[in-house]
Amino acid sequence: MIFETHAHYDDECYDEDREALLEELPKRNVGYVVNVGADIETSRKAVELASKWDYIYATVGCHPDEVDCLEKEGLQEIERLAETADKVVAIGEIGLDYFRKEGTDYVTTQKKWFKKQLDLAYKMGLPVIIHSRDAAKDTMDILREYVENHPDVTNPGVVHCYSYSPEMAREFIDLGFYIGVGGVVTFKKAKKLVESVRAIPMDRILVETDAPYMSPEPHRGERNDSARIKYVIDKIAEIREMDSKEVEAITEANARRMYGI
Repeated sequence: MIFETHAHYDDECYDEDREALLEELPKRNVGYVVNVGADIETSRKAVELASKWDYIYATVGCHPDEVDCLEKEGLQEIERLAETADKVVAIGEIGLDYFRKEGTDYVTTQKKWFKKQLDLAYKMGLPVIIHSRDAAKDTMDILREYVENHPDVTNPGVVHCYSYSPEMAREFIDLGFYIGVGGVVTFKKAKKLVESVRAIPMDRILVETDAPYMSPEPHRGERNDSARIKYVIDKIAEIREMDSKEVEAITEANARRMYGI
C-alpha cells in the first residue's frame, strides 16, 4: 500500500470535505499518512487527526518560516505534544528556508531554532523531517554537526521534498538520512531531481505529496491528496526501470522503518 510520508490535512483548504476525503483514502490504496506540523497550532491539529484516524500519524514542530511561534513557551508545547500525544512519530517539519530573505537576522533566528528542535528530537528519541529551501550548505553543516555530536542516532530522519543535487543527496544519505520525493519529480523541468532519484539507493527513498501542495502531473496546479502518490511511484519506477508495485512496496517498507511503524 501507499505510505504517504508528508501531508498537511489540517490545512483550511480541506475544511469543507476533510472527513469525506480521509474516509476515502484507504479505499484508494493509501495505507498510512503522516500529517506534519508546521507551527504550534498545526502540530496540535496533526495530533488531533492522528487520534481520530487509525491510519494517520502525526509529527510536531515548526517550519523555519514559523519559528517565531517557538518564542516564550512554544518549544515547551512542542515537547509536551511529543511526549504526551499518542502516534507522534517525528519532530518536524524543521529546517532552513532562505527563499524570502525577510529582515536582517532571519538566518540567525532560523539556525537557532533549527538546532533547538534537533536537540528536542534527540531528547525524545525521534527522527526529524527536514525542510530546506535555498539553504543547502547551512542545512548540511548543521545536520553533519548534529550527527557527529550524536553518534548513537542511527535514524536521524528525512530531507523532505528534495530539490538539491545527486551529489548532495549522497552526502545526506551518508549521514543516515532518507530522501523524500514528491510530485516535482513528474514535472518536465525536474531534470536535477530525476538525476537524484536515479542516484539514490532504493532503500533510502520515501514518497510524499506535501498535500495540498505540489500536485504531480497530470494534476499540476490542483489541490493535492495522498492517492496521487501513485504518479510519483510510477515516475520513480520509470526512472529506475522497475515495476511500480515493487517501488510501492519498497517505499512503504522504508517509511515504516524510518517512522518506527
